[in-house]
Amino acid sequence: MNSQRIQTPRVVLAIKGAQAARRRTRFVATVARQLDAIAAGTVRVHTAPTTHFGRETRLVVLFSRSGSVLPTTREQRSAAYGLLDRAFPGADWSRARTYDAATGVLAVDEPIAPAELGLDTAPEARQ
Repeated sequence: MNSQRIQTPRVVLAIKGAQAARRRTRFVATVARQLDAIAAGTVRVHTAPTTHFGRETRLVVLFSRSGSVLPTTREQRSAAYGLLDRAFPGADWSRARTYDAATGVLAVDEPIAPAELGLDTAPEARQ
């Protein structure tokens, strides 16, 4: 029995990497087109978990290129959240998140306070 390891040629790895990059680019472009179809001009979506009269709800805000909030209906916000929920099935939606349609990045978006305010009580954070 031959126990030598067979190495994959770099050309094959390069081709597979290029294919993955093209799939990622198509995915980002598709989500961006669908967000634009939901609400024209959408380039960023912010979501945050909220509670309304004891019932868990979700805040969804759509932003334009200039950073201004787009006027949207409940159906548009629901459609945008549904699109992102389907596009990122493994995402933890119990945390605030922001999706950037230009880059395709879904990032955790938690507020932070400046250190000068002294709000952090952990001693190691003040060093």
